[in-house]
Amino acid sequence: MAQEKWSPDLLKTPEDRAIHLAQRRAQIEPIIDDLRRLAREVAADLKERGGLEGDLPFQARARAWTTGRPMFQAVDDLEAAITHLVAFGARYERSYEELPEKRARKAAEKQRVKELKASGGAPQLEQQRSDEASQAQNGGLFDHLTKGA
Repeated sequence: MAQEKWSPDLLKTPEDRAIHLAQRRAQIEPIIDDLRRLAREVAADLKERGGLEGDLPFQARARAWTTGRPMFQAVDDLEAAITHLVAFGARYERSYEELPEKRARKAAEKQRVKELKASGGAPQLEQQRSDEASQAQNGGLFDHLTKGA
């Protein structure tokens, strides 16, 4: 599969998504490490250069920071790319693998409740109603609290 190009069809199984993520991580992490090292060296070099003639106090430091900042942002963006790939895997699983099963369970539960109602009522619903009635009779959970006390 390493020779093939990735396509949406190849990302449908959890195993294939894990392989894809591992491959992308193996590609991106060396680049991240290299860019991070380079960004630190560039930032150190810019700080060592000092100020230019006519600079205000701390202007050289601000210029060094604003000049080097895009390198650090590139590193952050590549790290975010890995995070986004992990999030894609989790969302795909939740939305396309677990959701149909969840909907089927809900539909089965709804059908079961419908059948119980048709056969004379659900004992669970009656128990819940009796609990609510006893709570209303005995007072609510927060009835002992008074405003301002």
